[in-house]
Amino acid sequence: MDASRGLENLPVSVWPRLEEPPGFQYSPDHVAAAGCGPDPSEISIPGCSCQSASCLPSICSCLPYGENYKNSCINFEWSELDYSKPIFECNTMCHCGESCQNRVIQRGLQVRLEVFKTAKKGWGLRTLDFIPKGRFVCEYAGEILDFREACQRVQTQSPTDSNYIIAIREHLCDGQIMETFVDPTHTGNVGRFLNHSCEPNLVMVPVRIDSVVPKLALFADRHICAEEELSYDYSGRHHNYMPDLQRDQEKLHGEELKKKPCYCGGKTCTGFLPYDGSLFYGQDIASGTEETLGKT
Repeated sequence: MDASRGLENLPVSVWPRLEEPPGFQYSPDHVAAAGCGPDPSEISIPGCSCQSASCLPSICSCLPYGENYKNSCINFEWSELDYSKPIFECNTMCHCGESCQNRVIQRGLQVRLEVFKTAKKGWGLRTLDFIPKGRFVCEYAGEILDFREACQRVQTQSPTDSNYIIAIREHLCDGQIMETFVDPTHTGNVGRFLNHSCEPNLVMVPVRIDSVVPKLALFADRHICAEEELSYDYSGRHHNYMPDLQRDQEKLHGEELKKKPCYCGGKTCTGFLPYDGSLFYGQDIASGTEETLGKT
């Protein structure tokens, strides 16, 4: 069966074929949650006026911080810094061609993926093809929530419920924080099946195309072999400078929360899945990073 229901460029296979992943409405793109959050389909970013088939950083308004991709692979120069530069792809308002090298995420899946049953982690996601370092793999798409709705959904979950809500906080140079909350629990894409790892092979990067709401794009952080499980760091610490979080953010009403065990098997495994308590407390986590990703 095709887990994407034919909505992706390539079918997403399922193993074992006699089992079916948990039911949810598949959407390859973000969708607006009913009655809350910004509309991710609204075209709010102006396009470039480039007339060439492929845009050049020196003249394209979508590339003010330099080249985003080289041979369809993300430019990892930002990984050496304490911050990451904003990434804008050319969009539907741009005058450049569809073959422009600054159009990668919007082309959808380019490698064959498979949802499979793991030994301890439930369903997971693996690649059926070799993926070179820097190549786009998939998005983490779902309902776009506002802060209040994200808090309500998290606080109504039971300790045994799987939590898919991810919070991304982009710290701007003027001190402002841009927040995006994505929930693929009921509506989402193949990224919903990605498991956590303390030594991940993917890194999540916010990429904007038509809307100010970022695409949460996952890129290969190293060469990835065929049949290898795909994973990312739920805490967002991977490739992001982050100070230690306050210990009291792991407590709720004075009681220590029971953390869920991590089964990634990495040499540096912390033993537990990352935890972000900000949506329980109704306030942001103070952080000195340019961008912070984390599942609650």
